[in-house]
Amino acid sequence: MTADTLKNRAEVLKTARALGVEPERLGFLGALPVEELRAFRAQCVAALFDRAPDMLDRIAAATKLVPAGVAAAISQKALGPRLAAAVAGRLDPQRAADIIEKLPVAFTAEACAHLDPRRIPGIVDRLDEDLLVRIAVELAARGDHVTMGRFVGHLRDSALGRILPQVDDAAVLRTGFLIDRPERLGRVVELMGDERLARVIGSAAGDGLWAEALAVAGMVTGAQRGRIAELAADQSEERLESLVGAVAEQGLWESLLPLVALLDDDRRRAVAALPSLRDAEVLAAVVRAVVATGLWGEFLPLVDVLPQESRVVVAGAAGSLPEADLDALAREVDKQDLWELVLPLVELMPEEGKERVFSLPAFHDAGGA
Repeated sequence: MTADTLKNRAEVLKTARALGVEPERLGFLGALPVEELRAFRAQCVAALFDRAPDMLDRIAAATKLVPAGVAAAISQKALGPRLAAAVAGRLDPQRAADIIEKLPVAFTAEACAHLDPRRIPGIVDRLDEDLLVRIAVELAARGDHVTMGRFVGHLRDSALGRILPQVDDAAVLRTGFLIDRPERLGRVVELMGDERLARVIGSAAGDGLWAEALAVAGMVTGAQRGRIAELAADQSEERLESLVGAVAEQGLWESLLPLVALLDDDRRRAVAALPSLRDAEVLAAVVRAVVATGLWGEFLPLVDVLPQESRVVVAGAAGSLPEADLDALAREVDKQDLWELVLPLVELMPEEGKERVFSLPAFHDAGGA
């Protein structure tokens, strides 16, 4: 299974937060399949919260004996945000919500970072919408995007519609990258509207958040993904160069190429004309990434509109692939019926490369010779 670099990166960040360690200490997890990372994070959460000491249950039981306002005062003065969050996780969701509504927003926002993530849906459903909006805005102001990512997917549309105008574009991208319920991200994009979405995507260059923007694009589907691809392609050449630079540096071709494949011919040509896509090292890196991911169907339409000198570089890199990779290329091309795009590329290969392609079993199986 090919690792999804961005999804894995997000999972490592979330797991590091849950464990209270720096993400760099968990970097070795990044090579695992994302499904295994999610399962590991769930196991960490269970280990952290399911074996709570009896003391927490006794405190939780005691809070039921006093009014919510008194329990809130005790939470602030005696427990503090971390312990208060631990106790809230042992309470009935309605009782927890009643106490939260008596607490200052700043205290609640700090406590949210320590709340059992599995308890969030039940509590959010019972909180007043005005309070939810204030908490979300406070979390954004604190830059706590991991906690925002836990909550956003459980918020009602009406709350999201009020929160979005109050948080900046970078917060939208960072939170979208870390959202725990990516199936809700499409609704967030819809609520933003096209004008705000354009600003958010445009901000990725200035804020150094192209990776987050690509992750968001990868989590939405259909027309929304295509629209994000268009908005990215419509940026200035300088911004597009920063996108390609970020992708090359971080090895994110598997996230970018499917978006380029969604573009119309004019936008694809604009991308193909970028100076960075004349760089032999960049092009060789793209070919290696395509070999690793099998994204020939997404890559070849871009190759078709690259400048001639760039096409020659790609042809040379493809022609020098190891035998197994070259055969896999031919089989994928045949499977997707891409010979019309590949044969002109083969003609640009050195003679040795051409001979290797023409001798491939996959080429002969396809009747290409």
